[in-house]
Amino acid sequence: MDKKSKNFSEKQIIDNRRNKLEELKNNNLAYKNNFSRTHLASDILNEFSSETNSEVLTNKTVTVAGRLMTKRVMGKASFAHIQDSTGRIQIYVTKNELDEKGYAFFKSHDLGDIIWIKGYLFFTNKGELSIHATELRHVTKCLRPMPEKWHGLTDQEARYRQRYLDLIVNDKSKQTFVIRTKIINFVREFFNSRGFLEVETPMMHPIAGGANAKPFITKHNSLDMDLFLRIAPELYLKRLVVGGLEKVFEINRNFRNEGLSPKHNPEFTMLEFYQAYSSCDDLIDLSIDLFHNLVVAICGTQKIYYQNKEYVFDQNIPRLTMIDAVKKYCGIENHINLRSIKNLHHLADKQKILLNNSWGVGKIVNEIFEKSVEPNLDQPIFITQYPSEVSPLARPNDKDPFFCDRFEFFVAGREIANGFSELNDPNEQAERFKQQVLAKSEGDSEAMPYDEDYIKALEYGMPPTAGQGIGIDRLVMLLTDSPTIRDVLLFPQLRTLSD
Repeated sequence: MDKKSKNFSEKQIIDNRRNKLEELKNNNLAYKNNFSRTHLASDILNEFSSETNSEVLTNKTVTVAGRLMTKRVMGKASFAHIQDSTGRIQIYVTKNELDEKGYAFFKSHDLGDIIWIKGYLFFTNKGELSIHATELRHVTKCLRPMPEKWHGLTDQEARYRQRYLDLIVNDKSKQTFVIRTKIINFVREFFNSRGFLEVETPMMHPIAGGANAKPFITKHNSLDMDLFLRIAPELYLKRLVVGGLEKVFEINRNFRNEGLSPKHNPEFTMLEFYQAYSSCDDLIDLSIDLFHNLVVAICGTQKIYYQNKEYVFDQNIPRLTMIDAVKKYCGIENHINLRSIKNLHHLADKQKILLNNSWGVGKIVNEIFEKSVEPNLDQPIFITQYPSEVSPLARPNDKDPFFCDRFEFFVAGREIANGFSELNDPNEQAERFKQQVLAKSEGDSEAMPYDEDYIKALEYGMPPTAGQGIGIDRLVMLLTDSPTIRDVLLFPQLRTLSD
């Protein structure tokens, strides 16, 4: 069928359903709101599937409601399945039980309609627990045709744009978001049980700080000032640590004005937490505990399968410094000095990586790492000792300040978490901000601005602190075997369709 014929056919279906709706309205049967349920589908199936006494079933009256997903009309009797939030259950409808008018009313319903059923339970000859309907009522008319029975909604673009329809017909999608909620609940309980305080910080910032990223800009009309959708809550959370809230966390949205990709959406969910009197090594230990227990809780085992590969989240996740990772994955001998500009430019040329002449050693090392190493970090691993140059909020290492006490956690070639010991020296932080301002003036659109109030907060004294951010969306991708971030966002950002 060509597109024109298909559209015409769909219009005919919609017109027919609208006519049915008008008839329902004329009979005062449309959009009523006086329905209650005694059971959900899963309640019935869980409670009575093993019942062997037919008398118990026959005497059990239930009321259910849901969307009509299948209908098989056979003369004076029909079978159908309705679907609610917990699953599907079969209903059996007969002319004898409903009378001729009631049975005709049932047959007039279309797939997708929402109906209410009262009846008693029984097992069919094929052993399927079902509801023998004694009463049926219309709840809501579905005016558009449902996706074809066997193929469902398979077009990926359509699934993202019409998530409501995707959730109706694709059980895997529904389960993905059920698991997402379970993950967030587990994370929240994990930190609550360890004495962290959940807080809420502003989503609109006067200064776009806390991370290197391009912000979204909005305007507050009453104050006549530009504001930035938050790119990270970091600087506000650390202000709370200064204020004496020594263990805090927040699960909320960040917004970064960057491109779309299988692992990027401009609006995304992050967990950030900060703990006073801790180091980044402490956070690595905490992270191993978190990831291990989360995976076991969600998947039932410390092993997961993502895109046909096995990943193990045990208590022995390896650590590797960034320099050693570059040497390992770029085939560089250990004695080669990667803090030499000359050596780094040679390596970048070899890896076909374009460099900016203004970049220092740390920035170049990080660029090589991101381009040539990150995609190869398949099994769970912590990369440590990031250059201080690319970590403007992290504490420099005591033995070698070229590096800072920072790590990132990678799985399947993707960064899942970023953590470090926080820089709490206000003078050094002020100098770091000044360097960021200079970088921005030289063309680095993602460099941070100078945050005077944050410096003032540090001047009151922040205890030694470590903090970490974890990308919830990417974590959900792993635990639901989803290849793209769009699969784990209910409403991912998409281009506007042209007419």
